[in-house]
Amino acid sequence: MDFSQFNEADTQRMQQLLERNQMRDFMRLYSGLVQRCFDSCVTDFTSKTMSTKEEGCVSRCTDKFMKHAERVGQRFAEQNSALMEEQSKK
Repeated sequence: MDFSQFNEADTQRMQQLLERNQMRDFMRLYSGLVQRCFDSCVTDFTSKTMSTKEEGCVSRCTDKFMKHAERVGQRFAEQNSALMEEQSKK
């Protein structure tokens, strides 16, 4: 993001705001992942520990989610790059 039109104090405030928003978004994503995988995989509450089946399910769930998030990020970067290239031609 280009903050060249701002003075140093405003630039720092904007950077802090962006970092705070990124952390909030990350925590929301992480919380959603934990909730989704827990709800889908943990079914036996008779023990303190998860069963092998539950652990495998959680592992597959998180792997799938992370691969999906990575792919979405790649597509976003591709689209952003194309948009920036298109704007630079104008």
